[in-house]
Amino acid sequence: MGYIMPASMTSLPHHVSRTRLLAVLSLTGLIVLGLVWELWLAPLRPGGTLLALKVVPLCIPLAGLLKNRMYTYRWVSLFIWLYFTEGVVRAWGDPAPSCYFAFAEVVLCVVLFMACALHVRLRFQSLQND
Repeated sequence: MGYIMPASMTSLPHHVSRTRLLAVLSLTGLIVLGLVWELWLAPLRPGGTLLALKVVPLCIPLAGLLKNRMYTYRWVSLFIWLYFTEGVVRAWGDPAPSCYFAFAEVVLCVVLFMACALHVRLRFQSLQND
């Protein structure tokens, strides 16, 4: 396996940069959605719950995505399925409006997974073409 230069040392093609932007935006969207959902819009208890702390693990990969670290894209694409599962369960079982926010969580998780998987694939292809 050859040495791969960090993204900061090379310029990425435009389509690879777009997948990076999509991944960062969807992850940020998940963080914001989780906070407003559990604290203000549809908390399990009035006044918010500690369930809002579920967004804390999402803040960890945000730094790696912003620094464009390939390893972060790989593990986020696996890690995000925990949030997808929570979204599916709550979309099925929670009353409105919480089920709508859970559905939004599912959509954001799928977008994040697709962006991460596509980013890794396109980035490896662009490195092989160089």
